[in-house]
Amino acid sequence: MSATKPKLAVPPADQAARDLAAARRAIGVERAGLAALEAALDAHFARALELFAVAEGRVIVSGMGKSGHVARKIAATLASTGTPAQFVHPAEASHGDLGMITAKDAVLALSNSGETAELSDLVGYTRRFSIPLVAMTAKAGSALGTAADVVLLLPPAEEACPVGLAPTTSTTMQLALGDAIAVALMERRGFTAEHFGKFHPRGSLGARLAKVGELMHDDMPLATRGTRMDEVLIAMTAKRFGCVGVVDAEGFLEGIVTDGDLRRHMSGNILHLPVEAVMTAGPRVVTPDTLAAEALRLMNAHQITALFACKVSGGKRKPAGIVHIHDLLRAGIA
Repeated sequence: MSATKPKLAVPPADQAARDLAAARRAIGVERAGLAALEAALDAHFARALELFAVAEGRVIVSGMGKSGHVARKIAATLASTGTPAQFVHPAEASHGDLGMITAKDAVLALSNSGETAELSDLVGYTRRFSIPLVAMTAKAGSALGTAADVVLLLPPAEEACPVGLAPTTSTTMQLALGDAIAVALMERRGFTAEHFGKFHPRGSLGARLAKVGELMHDDMPLATRGTRMDEVLIAMTAKRFGCVGVVDAEGFLEGIVTDGDLRRHMSGNILHLPVEAVMTAGPRVVTPDTLAAEALRLMNAHQITALFACKVSGGKRKPAGIVHIHDLLRAGIA
């Protein structure tokens, strides 16, 4: 019995128009909130960033309810971009998890009202042990804002919720401000794509940041100048890369023999020719430090299936390995 897809419900045209209008209005309200937040950034942001940058431990991020969900995301973003960070639930902190926070840490506490009762024990703990505390709140004069060393003040903004109660614009501003902190810390520390790859070794992101050196084979099909083509064909068949690199007496790459070269030189005496008579000189290569995604782009652009990875010295290229398009595809690079 074949499965059938359920029919999609299609709302009446007037209802669809109202739905789209509500969605666009919500996005517009939140966009206005973000514009106000951008304009409101001042020296307090720089002071908060300095506290996070010089902390010898981690950035502890905490919040309750919707702010707690945002706090988890901020902690995850910080951790994946080079700033050690951890989310601590404020209610759990009152039941032993305060022990996760050390004197070397800095704390970022989120509360739109600044009066979240569950944060009180955590805030008191930071004051007792002189742990830097940054508040992200819309109320500078709140309990949280008054206790904090630095206040990141969210500007007045209308919630996108039609009744003005559900946290919408306020949490969007919190999320954006958390991203701004992470990005500024990344730039301050010179965080690169290579660093990013260390924290994302799995999945498509990690694959795109993989380097050729991580995927290449060091058991390369190579032949020196003067080698007869009958021996070259044996090496090409044994290694199964569809090519053979041609090197000089010092091991530097001079050319390559591919299936295409064989077809172009097909004749009765090809097996007796020296390899340099058949090779293509100056083949395209990469280095072991080349991103695997760039190697795949070169292969696709030039319709080739393998590349030698060479270490370059004095303009000469010495093969260190070879990577086949199948290696890249198996690694999820596409």
